Amino acid sequence: MYKVNNNCIGCGTCVAICPDVFDLNDEGVAENIIGDVPSELEAEAKEAAESCPVNAIINE
Repeated sequence: MYKVNNNCIGCGTCVAICPDVFDLNDEGVAENIIGDVPSELEAEAKEAAESCPVNAIINE
């Protein structure tokens, strides 16, 4: 499961790469919008995590 931690600055990179897993919430920071990432979205979720400029996305 991918989670966004408190390092998020709300740049939106993860949402642009993987909108089926990440979205910006009312506070303007990213959050995971689904539980376990389906296998067909795993590559995109991983790319989003690796592209985060502040390393705010972790895979637990």
